[in-house]
Amino acid sequence: MKVSFQALSRHVDLTGVTTDRLAEVLPMLGLEVESVHTFGLAPLPLVVVGEIVSFEKHPSADRLSVCRVDVGDGQPRQIVCGAKNFKAGDRVPVALPGTVMPGGFEIKVSKLRDVDSAGMMCSSEELGLGKGEDGLLILTPQKPALGTPLNKLFGAPDTVLEISVTPNRGDCLGLRGVARDVAAALNLPLKPLTVKTAAGLAAAPTAHDAFGFVRSSSEFCPYYTLRTLKNVKVGPSPDWLRRDLEAAGLRPINNVVDITNWVLLELGQPLHAFDAAKVAGGIEARPAREGEELVLLDGKKVKLETGICVIADAQRPLVVAGVMGGAESGVTNTTTTVLLEAAWFKPGEIRRVARRLGVSTDSSHRFARDVDPAGVELASRLATDLLIELAGAEVVGPAVVVGQAPRADANIALPAGYVAAKLGTAIADADVTQAFQRLGFTVSPTATGCSVLVPSFRSDVTRPIDLVEEFIRIHGTDKVPAGRPIAPLPGDEDTRSSGFTREVAGRLAGAGFTECCHYTLRDAAEVARTLGDAAAPQLALENPLTADQTHVRASLVPGLAAALALNVSVHADPRGLFEVGVVFRPQADGTVREFLAVAFAAPAESLVRSWKSREAFDVLRAKRLLSDVATLAGVT
Repeated sequence: MKVSFQALSRHVDLTGVTTDRLAEVLPMLGLEVESVHTFGLAPLPLVVVGEIVSFEKHPSADRLSVCRVDVGDGQPRQIVCGAKNFKAGDRVPVALPGTVMPGGFEIKVSKLRDVDSAGMMCSSEELGLGKGEDGLLILTPQKPALGTPLNKLFGAPDTVLEISVTPNRGDCLGLRGVARDVAAALNLPLKPLTVKTAAGLAAAPTAHDAFGFVRSSSEFCPYYTLRTLKNVKVGPSPDWLRRDLEAAGLRPINNVVDITNWVLLELGQPLHAFDAAKVAGGIEARPAREGEELVLLDGKKVKLETGICVIADAQRPLVVAGVMGGAESGVTNTTTTVLLEAAWFKPGEIRRVARRLGVSTDSSHRFARDVDPAGVELASRLATDLLIELAGAEVVGPAVVVGQAPRADANIALPAGYVAAKLGTAIADADVTQAFQRLGFTVSPTATGCSVLVPSFRSDVTRPIDLVEEFIRIHGTDKVPAGRPIAPLPGDEDTRSSGFTREVAGRLAGAGFTECCHYTLRDAAEVARTLGDAAAPQLALENPLTADQTHVRASLVPGLAAALALNVSVHADPRGLFEVGVVFRPQADGTVREFLAVAFAAPAESLVRSWKSREAFDVLRAKRLLSDVATLAGVT
């Protein structure tokens, strides 16, 4: 995730905090900084606004033009240009002689195909502003004064930090969440978030709404809201909004779509905007039906898997829920009425569907990491504020809601002295309380300690030990005094299983066997062959990552047999293979138990010709090895 320093400053006052300091603090909070780069216009004092007075074809080059450019000094200069997207009267950036461009190239008075050129008119990419339209950066709509330094128009450059967010920290996939952690770590106040649109949800649409119904019949969409906004004027976004999106790596499209993306970046809550004129009847979150297809916003046509959650109208699916919208219902320049969707979808299903379709979006990335249900209405209200301000929208009433938030704030009982005991050092109760309050937690004293109310945006904090981790993140590990470890070092104590594993491996390796190590996750067919079709489902994973790793293994033998076959197929000489590892077996009471198992396999005769014959591996030798293994296990 890309975090703009300037955008982060909207949520927390970073006066006096350098980007280097911020890059030091974030990893200590669990947000690894992968890169830091500058975004925006670098200091270029000799790049100014100029106006193309006239131009003519270059006498010796068909693709070049000779332009007369006025930069406000009263002496129009001649500049040779290869762009084609300008006309007389356009205002453009002009790099005067002596300018050192972002790529290190110095502008000089020179000849281009025997014609003098005193400067260079610049494109967006040449100025380091990213890839814009082909050709020159046209400034005419802004009507800047001639000779104005370009840095004055674009402001100071920004610093963008790209951070890695772990899967359990979905709250930090929005600037607000990152700012909350930064404010807590630096003991700075978090600025309040101002939202003008009134809170409150309606149970059913009114006659003023542009939809007749809102329903959810999918188990994967327990909470869905929809709002009508009329008299919307779709057009370009203002410069500040475009800049925020570009700093985050997103491409501006139009003010309506850009607002939904901006709110996603701010709060981490995805939104979707429908053109109401393209929605028939109303909206329903429902399972996809057999044979249904959808053309996505990126132009990709997908066949929908039966049962996945789609957002549909009365006639057809419009959106793959939580993943990507459809091309036929999106907002265009002719849209006048918008239906604004804000919802919560089950994370595991969004992750599975996105992977199955081969589609990864900013929305699916956040939904798969369990966005805050309390942020659904808040994001809808914030987007409504911006649609009113930037698109002239009129709100007809509150958003209509189906279902309810799947979780609320959680209370955790924290015994007195628990944090200090787990950290192994004295910690004042006041320090513990202050750290939690800086994170937005509410602490209330109890007879046995305190009760900590954890907001719903922190779904990963559910136990007292999680609170210890949160405290030390904010308090700082550097404040914990150094001391001798009070736990035994690795190797000081040996468990029976580790000792058995080591001894068995040594015995079989000494007998000429090679050790193997296979994945404990196997496919359904293998487990069914081992246990039978009836017992195999008990070893199935709820959310497998790949189709060939859907079950935990019931035996080591299939893996060894496959390894033996592979060696034979490449003409290797596997004298013998063994493995010591865990297997899982269903029990009569419905539980599944884990066992430590040993298996070995060897060809009865050597499969490779050799000048020296060796003893055949027969049942007596196998019995002797099995007896040795049983003895090591304490079985007589």
